[in-house]
Order: sequence, then structure tokens, then C-alpha cells
Amino acid sequence: MKTSIATVTVSGTLPTKLAAIAAAGFDGIEIFEQDFLASDFTPAEVGRMVRDHGLQITLFQPFRDFEALPEPHRSRAFARAERKFELMNQLGTDLMLVCSSVHPAAMGGIDRMAQDFRDLGDLAAKHGVRVGYEALCWGRHVFDHRDAWEVVRRADHPQVGLILDSFHTLARRIDPDTIRAIPGDRIFFVQLADAPAIPMDLLYWSRHFRNMPGEGDLDVTGFMRAVAATGYDGPLSLEIFNDQFRAGLPRMVAQDGHRSLIALMDSVRRAEPALTSAAPIPASLPAPAPVSHVEFIEFATTPAEAPALEALLATAGFARAGAHVSKPVTLWRQGGANVLVNTGEAGFTHSTYLTHGTTVSEIALMVPDAAAAFARARGLLAQPHGEEPAAGELRIPAIRGVGGSVLRLLDEGADLAGIWQVDFAASPPEPTDDPGAGITGIDHIGQTMAYDEMLSWSLFYTAIFDAQKAPMVDVADPDGLVRSQAIWAGGLRVTLNGAEARHTLAGRFIEDSFGASVQHVAFSSRDIFATAEALAARGFAVLRIGVNYYADMQARFGLPDALVRRMQTAQIMYDEDERGQFFQLYSQPREDGFFFEIVQRDGDYQGYGASNAPFRIAAQKRAARPVGMPRR
Repeated sequence: MKTSIATVTVSGTLPTKLAAIAAAGFDGIEIFEQDFLASDFTPAEVGRMVRDHGLQITLFQPFRDFEALPEPHRSRAFARAERKFELMNQLGTDLMLVCSSVHPAAMGGIDRMAQDFRDLGDLAAKHGVRVGYEALCWGRHVFDHRDAWEVVRRADHPQVGLILDSFHTLARRIDPDTIRAIPGDRIFFVQLADAPAIPMDLLYWSRHFRNMPGEGDLDVTGFMRAVAATGYDGPLSLEIFNDQFRAGLPRMVAQDGHRSLIALMDSVRRAEPALTSAAPIPASLPAPAPVSHVEFIEFATTPAEAPALEALLATAGFARAGAHVSKPVTLWRQGGANVLVNTGEAGFTHSTYLTHGTTVSEIALMVPDAAAAFARARGLLAQPHGEEPAAGELRIPAIRGVGGSVLRLLDEGADLAGIWQVDFAASPPEPTDDPGAGITGIDHIGQTMAYDEMLSWSLFYTAIFDAQKAPMVDVADPDGLVRSQAIWAGGLRVTLNGAEARHTLAGRFIEDSFGASVQHVAFSSRDIFATAEALAARGFAVLRIGVNYYADMQARFGLPDALVRRMQTAQIMYDEDERGQFFQLYSQPREDGFFFEIVQRDGDYQGYGASNAPFRIAAQKRAARPVGMPRR
């Protein structure tokens, strides 16, 4: 599978773009003419620079407003094309994209267009180059790949072929299976892009909201299945116009792009096994794994700060249950929830603390086959985490997450007992009569990041694991909007919260923790009212919710007075949908903005109480008011 990416996708100068694209592992680039024109390099210098990075120029683009023009526009278009062909010879590329015309003088007519391309093919042949015709979904006369193919078919010239773009086909809701009838050798190039399902002007949608395959809502897999069925064996290229990407980190955007192509073609291979011999299909990856549950989380901290964290755990009903055989790591347990507190002063954990302060540094996921899950993650460009275990300790595969934290991969059954019996065998669980507070496990993990990194996080989880994503929602903070999206893969639930405004609660957490990702951990309870009573008895600092919330909540859901009074007394919030009910309560936030949540799910409720988030955030901001500021 030869991979390519348009230079317009990545931010920076042309040298910066090339370095990022090469580092991400691409084979080639589409050179966007504006990127070339904005540089001070000659065409020959650009060509050498590209080749020095181990890349090739797979496409020169775009050439606009060519076909079906009256004179003198037609002659001018051919003169422009010849100059571009000469430029391509100097750059060292042989394919130019011609997009369907939007020129107000364009006359249309399939035969007229075909003749123009036949003549253009003759001119291209003299320069040893080819041209590909692409149907823009907002084109004046041609906006459907079937019409573009008919123009190419009637032109019947070896230098003239078709260029397909998933966005232009899928944005028009054209059945991608119509591509299957096109001969693969007449398809010169394939561009891929996804996009969120937003009803808006096609041109504006395309220019600002495209994203990587798998990050949006378009059926890019169905499109690519149809392309692969034609026998097409050329490059697969990303042409992404996205305001976030243009302002993002070049290497992150480029790596996301390469990861998305690998994941896309793996999906194609699984959806249509008969295509496994087709050239674009990559080598087999292990299947995406479901996650049965989160086995533990680990905090990085120091001996000086650990007592405050452990006191918070104790008031939440956790009991100290053991210590690691060789490291300064203590185990705190309640029901099926395991929390490790690591005060090591060397290695990854300590460097995490030095960077972020006390924070969640590791998350351990139970999967059916840890080795297979690790192999899939590595095949999708995840970086391994490789600290050597001491003699006699378990070797647990681990990968680095997008934000730098570590994901441990545990074998379901095999490692479940082993990690506690081997690595913690020197310190058996300390006897206790404490029944805890009724927490049964880890329900979900809330991760916070800059908004322009959200798509990277989403792609990471959905490509590696057997995961689904909910639509993105806006959460109103008194100081700005936060975008939130839920990802779930079996027993792994993650809420991604993207901050744009620095004064939002999420934005302040990013600043105060220097980019730490986990802002809160939600534990599960079967009886949240009993849990609330136990927490109160232990002195757990519960977040105080504004009184206006409960009157509004009762009006919205029609709950009995007695139930509402119980919730208000315990500071429990509520949500429901057609599948079930949801109860939640929160701890007071730590100074760095981290907090705990306890939830109860009844029925088949799968949400996270999104409608409660603005009121919870307002309460947290009141709780974290500057010293001396009066209560309101």
C-alpha cells in the first residue's frame, strides 16, 4: 500500500511539512500549488528536497476551470496547462489533478468536455505527464464521479484518467458501489477524507471540516471497498482541509493521517475478505480488541504528596491492600476498583510527576489477548512503553497514549490473578473489617486535552480497540464551551473533553497540570444512596450542587418529592433516557482540578449525564473560588 498526503493537510513551511510527512512514514506527497508558490525554492530544489526525504511527488494539484470553455478562455486554459506541465517536469512528477470547472462561462456537454481532455492528453503526452479528472461536488456541470468517468471514457486517451475523492462522492450521498464498474487502470489517483455530518454549503464544509478517515461520519470504508474492488493499485492519499490541522502540530497530524490509512484498509480487508489480494490492502493486523474492564489506574506522586491522595482514597472507602514487591507502590482496593499510588523517584513515573504533578500515569485494560492487542497497536503506530521489570515480576505489554500516559494490556484470566499474586506477593492484603462505601469498579475515565487534539485521541482509541464513539456535544462552562465526546470499547468508557478557552475548568486543568490528561475518574456503585451515606460518615468532601438545579430537575423528569429530597440531601444529580436512569455525585476538586465521581446506572443507560455538566462545572468553579472571594 503506497501512502500519500497533500501538503495542504499539514501546517508549517514546506520544509516543515516534508519533515513531518516523512517522519510519519508516508511514501509520497500531493504538492498543493500554493505551498510551492509560497516558498522561495525553485521547482528543481523542491523536487530534490522531496526526494531527499525519501518521498515522491505523487500529484501536482489543483488545475482549475479547464473544460468546456468558449474562446478565448479555452486557449488560455491550454496555455496555463502547458506551463504547469513544464513546472511538473522540473518538480519531477507526472500527474496533475484537473478539478471540474466552476467557471461561469463553462458550457457543459459531455462530448465537448471529452474533446477538451483528448486534446489535453495530446499536450500532456508531449511533456511525458498525465492528467486526472476529478468531479468537485460543487462543480458547475460535473459534480458526480459517474459523469467525470464518462468524460474520461469518451476522451479515450492513455494520458487521461479519473481521480476519485471520497468526500466529493459521499458528501453528495452518491452510492460508492457505482465505482465498482470503473476499470481500475483508468483510475489514476484516489484521495481520501472523512467529515462530520454537518448540513451546510458543500464548498464551506469541504474547505474547513474534513478530517482523517475514521474521525468523521462518512462511509469512507464503503467507498474504499468499492475502489479496491476495481483492482486499483495506485497511491492512497489524504487531502484534508481542516482549520484545526492547519494550526496543529505537523508531526501529530501527519502521524494521525498515516494511522488512519492503516486502520481504514484493515477495515476494508475485514469487511470484504475477497479483496485480500488487492494491492492497496496492507498486511493483516490482529482484530481490534474489546476491553472487558479497567483493571487498575496508577497515580504518579511523591512521598510528600501521597498522604493527601491516600486520605482522599480512604474517605472514598478504599482500603490499603498491599505493596509492590520491588517498587514504592501501594495498592488501594474497593470492590473491583484497584488504585495504585506510585511514589518512585526514578523512571517514567517520576518524570510524569515532574511534568504534571500528582496525576494518573497508567491505565490497565483487560483484553482477551494482550499480545495481539499490543501487536495491533504497534501496527497502528502506537509507541511501546518499555521499562524493564525486575527479576521474577510480570512483563506486561504497554503502549504510550496520545497524551503521554501509559496503557497497560492485561490478558483476561491469565494476568487477572497473576499481577496481584506475583508483583504484590510480598505484601498480602492487609486484613480489615471495613466494608468500604459500596464502590464496585471503575465506570469511566474523563480525559481532558486541547480541543485541536481531540480527533487524535478519538482516532487512537477507535483504531486500536473495538470501540465506538458518540456524537460530539457542547458543554457550557461559565467561561466558554468545552467539546465532549464519549468513546467506549466494551468495559472501557472514556469521555474526551476538548478545551478551547483557557478559563474554562478544562482549560485551567490543562494549564495547572501542564497538559496532564486524566481529569477525573468515575467509580461505579449499585446503591448510590447507601454509598453517599457511607461517604458522608467517612468525611468525603462532596461537591455542593446549587439549589436551583433540583427544582428544575424535578420539573423536567417528574420525579417524586421524596426522591428529589434524598438526592438534594446527598448532592446526587440525575439523568434518564428511554433505556434507563443515571445517578451521579462528585468529590470536591483538588487544587489541580482533578476530582472523583461516583455513578449508578440503572437499566441500559449508556450516557454520562451530559445535561448535568454545566451545573456540575458551575458548582466546581464555586468550590474553587479564589481565597477571600465571598460565596454567591
